[in-house]
Amino acid sequence: MSSADAATTLDKTTGAPADAGGSGRFWAPRRVPAGIVAVLLLAGAGLLLYDIAAVRAHRPAMRWRRALARELAERPLDDTWVLAGAALAAALGLWLLALALTPGLRSLLPMRRPHPDVRAALHRDAAAQVLRDRAMDVSGVRSVRVRMRRRKAAVRAVSHFRAPDDVRADLDTTLTEAVHGLGLTHAPRLALRVDRAPRKG
Repeated sequence: MSSADAATTLDKTTGAPADAGGSGRFWAPRRVPAGIVAVLLLAGAGLLLYDIAAVRAHRPAMRWRRALARELAERPLDDTWVLAGAALAAALGLWLLALALTPGLRSLLPMRRPHPDVRAALHRDAAAQVLRDRAMDVSGVRSVRVRMRRRKAAVRAVSHFRAPDDVRADLDTTLTEAVHGLGLTHAPRLALRVDRAPRKG
């Protein structure tokens, strides 16, 4: 596996600012939600401006605007449709706020910065593959599954011809070194489980 496949390197203008010691979380551009909101706002504003200009030119307002004004004037605030519309608008607003205030790109693990102008991240799948390869090099390991998260690396290994306690001790040493060797800003906590392979027959 080449380093180009394992790491994503971006310049200092990408994402949130970080100190020289480590890369901060990478921020997702989220172009699709931003584009949808921009198109909807542009279409709504254009339609409203057109209707206002038509009224100024002594033409009747559009039917939808007259119907909307009448419904808003006649329906009480505790009406089911009014409450449903308010709940939908609030949910949409909270979703947009969450997109604006959270970085996203949870699959990228920030790495330490070798230079102030360089930021790098390691993909979770690449980090999990590195740990799996290192674990498979330990004598007595038959199979390994690795689940990499931001704060924890969950490793489940199956041993066959060695005692599980001995395999676990070797795995703990090897994987601890491997986790620190990944160069991540925040090294994940290692959660290791070793089971014995079932006997045949």
